[in-house]
Amino acid sequence: MASSLFGLLPFSSQAGLPDRLEQPASHSDAAKSVMLLDIARSGENLVAVGDLGVILISVNEGRDWQQVSSPVSTLLTAVFFQEDQGWVTGHDGVLLTSKDAGLTWEKVLDGHTINALLVEDAQSKLESLQADAYADAMDIEDAEFDLEDAEVAMEEGPVNPLLDVLFTSSQTGVVVGAYGLALSTVDGGQTWTSFADRLPNPDRLHLNALLQADDQLYIAGEAGLLLKSYDQGQSWQSLPSPYDGSFFALAQHQDELLALGLRGNLFRSLDAGYEWHPVHVEPTVSFLGAQSHSGLLAITGLGGTLLLGPDSNQLLTQPLNTRRHFNSVIATEQGWILVGEQGVFLSNRAKELAQ
Repeated sequence: MASSLFGLLPFSSQAGLPDRLEQPASHSDAAKSVMLLDIARSGENLVAVGDLGVILISVNEGRDWQQVSSPVSTLLTAVFFQEDQGWVTGHDGVLLTSKDAGLTWEKVLDGHTINALLVEDAQSKLESLQADAYADAMDIEDAEFDLEDAEVAMEEGPVNPLLDVLFTSSQTGVVVGAYGLALSTVDGGQTWTSFADRLPNPDRLHLNALLQADDQLYIAGEAGLLLKSYDQGQSWQSLPSPYDGSFFALAQHQDELLALGLRGNLFRSLDAGYEWHPVHVEPTVSFLGAQSHSGLLAITGLGGTLLLGPDSNQLLTQPLNTRRHFNSVIATEQGWILVGEQGVFLSNRAKELAQ
């Protein structure tokens, strides 16, 4: 999973284009060269997603890639698999699902349905408070504002992106996105409810990344936002943040919890997020994706960056001879596959370091 810097930059340009929710992605050889934002594994299949609704799949560890059908042509931001069940988030509130390891996809949510859900949720909460003789007047006023905001969003249309998705079981999952958007399901994605009111995020900061580590859930966002849940998302608490910029990804490597941010801001925690320490690395670019595999940590980002090492204090820059931006990284038997500008890039540095 990854929630890239590029997952947010283009979303205003797509506002007012709901036809992308109904227009399937075009099939083209050029699809292999579009901006890709994330990559994930389902068994032997690798699936990458990106701009223009493109979904690519490889059945041979990344040696060859083919485009599969996508029901939308909006920017896709993240992909996650729970065994053969796959989920993809995207702009305009898109959520896609696959039941066959990424071979076929269908749309289960978009901005229209999310806006309607949020209006219904706000109405229900306001009516409940109004019927409560002991309800606080400020709570009622806040609920009225929430309903007004939801109704305005309904009028504006499906403009807010979903940025990451995480399922902790086949039935239980969450998606997060721009302006504090947070939805959960307990029935495998058949129905969704908002849990934004359970987050300590009063300013509705963008929620960029999700992580499950040691049965605990984490959310990272803009303005240094770090949140944690001990009870599978029923309640959330704020974590102390080491800086006030955006975090784009979270990762777990052995006993380290890592938070990746802008301009070389990389932090590690050894106590599940309560105390953070800066990791000083070069270059000082924005870090966008990370993966732990077979004792190695890989971190990637802007300017052709790939860092590899046995832990965060021993990361070395790998010479890739490219300036392409990389949004996500995954390990394969061939090496590390990075996705970003101009599609897929293979580095065999994993094998070299392991020898």
